[in-house]
Amino acid sequence: MPVAAQQAFMTPEEAILALLAERTAGATICPSEAARRLAATGGDWRAHMDAVHAAVDALTEQGTITLSWKGTPMQKRRGPYRIARR
Repeated sequence: MPVAAQQAFMTPEEAILALLAERTAGATICPSEAARRLAATGGDWRAHMDAVHAAVDALTEQGTITLSWKGTPMQKRRGPYRIARR
């Protein structure tokens, strides 16, 4: 299945976890990267940000991911942040 078709069926949670799986251990992603993946090439990624933030909240609550900003751990999403695997 082409990447664009796969992205059309991805949930925000799946987009976040897929991006993290593509990175080395300890690497982080920006939430906008997940939104861009959901929007696909040329799509309006900003329209996906609310769904990505909700997915981040759920994955944080589950203990699947951790959040940080400039190397400082965050317990909750607030302001700018980066996402890492737990």
